[in-house]
Amino acid sequence: MELLDERWTLLVVRELVIGSQRFNDLRRGVPRMSPALLSKRLRQLTAAGVVDRVSDEAGVRYVLTDAGQELRPVVEALGMWGTRWIGELGDRELDPKLLLWDMHRNVNQDHLPPGRTVVSFRFPDVAPSLRYWWLVLDHNNVDVCDIDPGFDVSVQVRTGLRTMTMIWRGDLGWADARRSGDLELDGPRELCRSLPDWFALSPFASVPRPLAIAR
Repeated sequence: MELLDERWTLLVVRELVIGSQRFNDLRRGVPRMSPALLSKRLRQLTAAGVVDRVSDEAGVRYVLTDAGQELRPVVEALGMWGTRWIGELGDRELDPKLLLWDMHRNVNQDHLPPGRTVVSFRFPDVAPSLRYWWLVLDHNNVDVCDIDPGFDVSVQVRTGLRTMTMIWRGDLGWADARRSGDLELDGPRELCRSLPDWFALSPFASVPRPLAIAR
């Protein structure tokens, strides 16, 4: 517990379990953590034998050791527990950076149209500096942009941040959100119809939730 109960440590381990290895990718997965603290936690995990620091031609990678890999079921169990029992997320837990970063890691690339596909997201209910996002998709790469990448947009998604988070978590279907008017898609009909197939849901979307949570 002295190692893993330090603030942010398990979230760093979560990012490593999911597959992030570069410092900047880890930062994007835990955006509220300062770079200095992230560096400190990585040093602690390395000293404890949980992480290996590996240098290659592209820079430094942080790779889970066998000991670190054994934390995978711990991280997954905590994720399942939180999904089942925490209930509705508060406004402070909603974060477009985290949402789009998780979505970009769960793209069904085999379902994408040929060539480059650009999906823009507009969240009218968040601060202007966080309102606009773009996912640039093809069969080899997926990029997240918070600045217009300058490519033609294939489909524009307009919805509230909570609505998009609920879809990602498996609490609300794409079709239901469109029927209610909480989500609007703008683009060619065929692309709008196929867009939900481009994105896998959260790994915890299938976790059963109780009908009511006692308070």
